[in-house]
This record gives sequence, C-alpha cells and structure tokens, in this order.
Amino acid sequence: MTDNRVVVDHSDVSLNARPRATEVEQRGIDTVPDADRTSTWVDLMRIQFGGANTFATVLLGTFPIVLGLSFWQAVGAVLLGLAAGILVLMPMGLFGPKTGTNNAVSSGAFFGVRGRVVGSFLSLLTAVAFYSISVWVGGDALVGALNRLLGVPDSVGLRTVIYGLIGLIVIVVVVYGYQFMLLINKTAVIANSVLFLLAIVAFSGTFDAGYDPGPDAYALGGFWPTFVLSALIVMSNPVSFGAFLGDWSRYIPASTPPRKLFAATALGQGLTVIPFLFGVATATLVAGEADYVFALIQESPLWYAVLLMAVAFIGGLSTGSTSLYGTGLDFSSVFPRFSRVQATIFIGVIAFLFILLGRLFFDLLGAVNAFVGAIIVTTTPWMIIMAIGYFVRRGSFDRSDLQVFNRGETGGRYWFSSGINWRGMVAWVVSAVLGLLFAYFPPVIEGPLSGVAGGVDLSLIVAIVSAAVLYIGALVLFPEPTYVFPPDGPRVVREQSAPLTPIETDHRSGAAKAAARRAG
Repeated sequence: MTDNRVVVDHSDVSLNARPRATEVEQRGIDTVPDADRTSTWVDLMRIQFGGANTFATVLLGTFPIVLGLSFWQAVGAVLLGLAAGILVLMPMGLFGPKTGTNNAVSSGAFFGVRGRVVGSFLSLLTAVAFYSISVWVGGDALVGALNRLLGVPDSVGLRTVIYGLIGLIVIVVVVYGYQFMLLINKTAVIANSVLFLLAIVAFSGTFDAGYDPGPDAYALGGFWPTFVLSALIVMSNPVSFGAFLGDWSRYIPASTPPRKLFAATALGQGLTVIPFLFGVATATLVAGEADYVFALIQESPLWYAVLLMAVAFIGGLSTGSTSLYGTGLDFSSVFPRFSRVQATIFIGVIAFLFILLGRLFFDLLGAVNAFVGAIIVTTTPWMIIMAIGYFVRRGSFDRSDLQVFNRGETGGRYWFSSGINWRGMVAWVVSAVLGLLFAYFPPVIEGPLSGVAGGVDLSLIVAIVSAAVLYIGALVLFPEPTYVFPPDGPRVVREQSAPLTPIETDHRSGAAKAAARRAG
C-alpha cells in the first residue's frame, strides 16, 4: 500500500512580487506558499556571508592567538575549523525549500512534531550567544573609537548605553523581518569586506607574519590540544548557522537544485576567511591586552580607527539580526500567545540583560569559550541526524503534517509516539551528553573524560560518530512507518507498516486556544 506515502509536487508556480524591505513581515513559522518563494540561492549566500562578515567572527578569529599559537599555526586552525564547519553545515540549507518552514520545525520529521523543540532550544542558545557577541564587540569598538577620537573616557555607563543602542537597532531590524535583513546584509557584505581588506594598508608597517610566542605560551600545555581547541572555536561559527538556514532558505523555490544550495553555504561561509584572518593578524598586534577591541582601536592609524566604527556598527546589526530573527520565529510557535514581533522583542530584551551581566560582571573570554563549546557539542549531532534523515527519506516531507504542533493538533505522519520520535531523540541526547563528557572548553566546560587523549578535545568526533551510529542503528533495529517515506521507499534502511494516526484538534494546547481567541 502506498496511499499514505509522502507525495511531493514541485510544479512551477507564478511568483508574487517581492515584498518591500520596509514592510513589516507578518508571517510566522507557518509554511511559506510557493508563490511567495521570491529569494534565490544567491540571497542565501549573501545573508550568510553578511551575517558572519563582522566583528563577532573577528573575535572568534583572535582565539587561536590568544590561546598561544603562532600566526601560521593560527591560520591553519582557522582553515581547518572553517572547512569542517562548512561540511557539516551544507546539508542544512536543503530543508527550507522542501518544507517551506525553518529547520527547527523541519526537524519534526525526525524528532517528532513535539520533539522538534530540541531545535528551538539550540537556536535559542545560539542566538543568545552570537547576538551577545555581536553587541559586545560592536559596542566595545565604538567605545574605543570614541575614546581615541574624542577623548571620551571609558566607563560602565558608556558601554551600557552603546550596547543598548546597538541592541535596540538590531531588534528594530528583526521586527521588520527577512526582506529588511537582506537589505542590511547586502550593505554588510560590501562595506565590511572593503574595510577588513583595508587593514592590509593600515597595518602593513607593524604586522609581522613571523609572530610566534613559543611553546611555553600554549594555553593547554601542548600544541595539538591548543590547535584542536582553536579549530573547534572557529568551527562554531558556521555550525551556529545550522538552526537558522531554514529561516531564510524557506523563501527559495522548492525546485532549486541542491548543488546551488550547497554552493550558497560553501561560498557564504568560505568567504568568512576574510574576517577570521583579520582577527588572527590583528590579534598578533595587541597580544597580551585584556580588551582586544579597545586595544586595536588604540593601535590603529587614526583614519582606520574611524572606519572601524563603521565596521563595528554595521557588523553588529548584521550578526545580531541573523541570530535573533530565527529565535523570534521559534519562540512564537512554541508559545503561540506571542506573535513573531512580540516574541522577537521578548527574546531581544532577555538577550540584552544577558549581555550586561556577561560583559560587566563575568569574564568575556570564558563566557564566549563556554558558549561556542556548548553550541559545537550539542548542535552538531542534531545536524548530523537531520542530514542522515534527509538522505534516508530522499528529501521528501509533508509540509502540512510538519505544522501539526503549531496548529494545536495531534496526529499525522510525524506524530510517532505522543509527538516524539524516540529514534532521533535518543540518538541526540546520548551523543550530546557523550560529547560534553569529552569536551574541554575551560574554564566553564571541562568534561570528566576530556583528558583521555592527552588533552586533545575529542568531543566533536565522539558527538558525530555516536549520533550517526545510534541514529542509523535505531532506524535499522526499529524501522520507521511506511507513511513517512516517498513512493520510492527509504534509502539503505527498512520500513514497516503501521496505521497513520489521524489529525485531530487538541483543544487543550496553547496553539488551539490562541487560534480560538483570534477567531472569536
């Protein structure tokens, strides 16, 4: 019987006019109609590069030097971490065009329509981390520039005001939505690239490619542990986009070839080598300084210090908006009483309070290190499971059944067991926990098994391998029902016959109650 199998129709449709950038986006997490898929793979490439071509990425690029590597060792760590991150990230651009929704909701196909809140949690963690980094670093750059150019003294009050200004503008950009973000990122791609490349002129007389503090400087006591940790920190940047690619790729037509979607991510993330290497090179100029951004402003020629203000401001808007946008979408679906705009404002305020606490009362370096470590170890296995699921399901999804939870309903193809697919859920939980046990992102995350390889961090390898083995093993031992697969059936694994749970309204759910309030 194939009556209940997933049937996908990607027929060409006439597209509606692209909305104006200044028009507030009203769409939430619901499926984007085919007629409104007005973006292209180039837009996906541009928004990734624009969102990462900022001082937040520069800060991550400084870590290899801060941890004690030489310039060329740091370059190697950047290239390795960036390449590994791109390979893991590329499949995540495939889901949005197929499902018409974001990656968290799309993950319901593998984790269950309720289990997909795992993706929502991961996107929240990532958004808070990178929104905070973008505002922190952008604000610090502006404070440094004001001090250098106008003699304004540094103070907690000044930093709070600057953080608040950048954070507020980011929230405004996100409230306007996807089209306005595209406009901002178009500007960021060009402006920040030019400004970063001008560093070649600005620091040509002071930069030394032979910078090498010697083996005694290795933060973890040896070269390989320090090198691997540096590469993992760099890798966190592309991996951080995993939960968000669907936010933007859902506006791309479903008929777009996968090779173009892969190219969008490979190019968009590959070009971030520019801000990464900027961070590596400039970190050698201010090595040993406690506040990298402030010190760099003082070290820069006056004309370049002025330009760094523009880099900081544009970059703060770009990274902050790409991080915050998707979390607003997710939060509004998990808590239906909030609209996308209300959820965005709420999350933005919470993240801003976190910024103040983290920057003013805790160690920035340690906080960033811990967050990127948590993102790497917990998000990567989730992405691996989704990529394997996409391959096994032949990229076929039922768009309507993915929205069951968001509509306040139960049942459908992705209901599994009370809305949770234990195959994907168990694989993710176990692999994430194992990864954390092996993780070493001091001083916050130091897993009890982190020292088994002589100090080399094995957390990522453990998380990836365990996720793949456990998920594939679960699919083999406990075959999924026939109705989640297309007419051609699954790849590699088996299927089993099972009754399809009918879709019914759950009148107790928040989504159903919210819909009833809107209707009445």
